[in-house]
Amino acid sequence: MGVAYSVGEVDHLYTFFVQWSPNIYGDPRRKHGFLLVDKKELAEIDSLLRDPEPEHWNIITVRGATCSQSVCSSQCVSTSENKDTEDTLPVLTQDSHILREHHLEKIAPHLPARLQCSPWQLVYSTEIHGTSLKTLYRKTAEIQQPVLLLIQDTHNQVFGAFSSDSFRVSDCCYGTGETFLFTFSPEFKMFRWSGENSYFVRGFLDSLQLGAGGGPFGLWLDSDLLRGSTFSCSTFCNTPLSPHHDFRVQALEVWSFQ
Repeated sequence: MGVAYSVGEVDHLYTFFVQWSPNIYGDPRRKHGFLLVDKKELAEIDSLLRDPEPEHWNIITVRGATCSQSVCSSQCVSTSENKDTEDTLPVLTQDSHILREHHLEKIAPHLPARLQCSPWQLVYSTEIHGTSLKTLYRKTAEIQQPVLLLIQDTHNQVFGAFSSDSFRVSDCCYGTGETFLFTFSPEFKMFRWSGENSYFVRGFLDSLQLGAGGGPFGLWLDSDLLRGSTFSCSTFCNTPLSPHHDFRVQALEVWSFQ
């Protein structure tokens, strides 16, 4: 006979163990130390772990994408009773002129785990803020977190990039290996860091560049956010994100994660 836990008990266990999880990319500033745990919580965790017959334990996995807004939310439930139920989609705090449900279903599971349960907040939109790279920089300067760039060209092709850092003007390339390119045209594909170089993102006043390596950029946008280009690059070993290497922008959005 197996051991059954309530959703609340599982949340307590998850909250406890996630605090001990190492940062996947490491943080040289982080030092090892002690974790302070309330005695009541420790006793509850201890009672959950205590089992005279551990061989009867069952490990149940729950997909991160089925979580709601909070990583410890009681709405993170197993879908074993309804295997065909669609995963919970990200919560958008504003309307999008680009995103559709099938876009969210494809891109959300590929975001870093720490962001998958976060609501999405619209930082910049050409429909709202006009077509200006300077305005985009000004809007993203207000946040210090990853961003998702979405582009819809005049041929209705949708593609873009996830950047580990918000966009800004810089003297050199910035970003981490979390950064990736993606396209929905004609089917969903994503291109993670190849490891060949670290030319993730670089911002100029007259252009925004993602991916490089001695040739064309993986994704390039002009100062008016009206024209762009996409080619293969060694940073992501990607194929062009659009069938049209040189494209015109119909709509562009930048999203952050609360």
